[in-house]
Parts: sequence; structure tokens; C-alpha cells
Amino acid sequence: MSKTWKRGAMALALVVSFVGGWEGMRTTAYRDIVGVPTICFGETRGVKMGDTATVEECKTMLGDGIVEFAAAVDKCLTVEDRLPHKTYAAFVSLSYNIGTGAFCRSTLVRKANLGDFLGACDQLLVWNRAGGKVVQGLVNRRKAEHAMCLEGLAGK
Repeated sequence: MSKTWKRGAMALALVVSFVGGWEGMRTTAYRDIVGVPTICFGETRGVKMGDTATVEECKTMLGDGIVEFAAAVDKCLTVEDRLPHKTYAAFVSLSYNIGTGAFCRSTLVRKANLGDFLGACDQLLVWNRAGGKVVQGLVNRRKAEHAMCLEGLAGK
């Protein structure tokens, strides 16, 4: 069993529910706000316009994607075993949305790895742009991730 599943199955279930709610599900490929072909719950990898998926395929894709992103988050965070479930879930949600490269190079990760978890939570609010423009949907999502992150730190 991977470290992610051993220490974070509850957190991963939380992320699947959270991300699914924010991304919404579309079974036919569409262009996202910056024009990238997207399907299901925000999946962009390998998607071409005209692609379709069943509801079950979308659910599987989301679950598998969250596990992949959680594993990537675990590789760039040196403190993942010290993070409360909700804080960890907020970080995985951000990674799912912005990509692991951007996540792993972020100030959020640097702060978390230094033990500044509050500062790391506050960094969630920075990621509110798509195509260089502030997007209200991202502002709202980041506020929700931030609240979840802080709830984790508060032990809620």
C-alpha cells in the first residue's frame, strides 16, 4: 500500500468530493476558459475535441487522477505526514487544478516544507488566474480551499 493511501485515504476521499463539486462533470469534450480541450471533471490530459466519456468513466478518471496528483504532492512536500487531512486535501485540490509542476515550484510548497502551514494555506489564494486574468470561479474555489486548509490546521 502506498504512503498516500496509508496516511491519506480519508483525505483523498475528501479531495474527490471537493474537486468533483468544483469542476462539475461534462461527458463531452469542451474548451475550458483558456481554450484547452477538457472532459469529465476537468481532465485535460490527452483530451481532443469530440471525445466523449460515460459517467462511470468520468468517476474513474477523477479517482485515478486524484491518486496520481496526491502521489506527486507527496513527492514535493517533505511534511505531508504532518499535514491534517483537510489541509492536505486543499493542497491536492490545488495541484489537480494548476498541475503538479506549478504546485511543486510554488511558494506554497516552500512555506509548507519550512513548517509554515498557515503561510502555505494563505498561498492558496494567490492562484486565482487563468490566461493571466482573475477569474471569479477560481477566486471562489481558492477561498473554499483556503477555508478547508485552515479548518485542518484548527483541527476541525
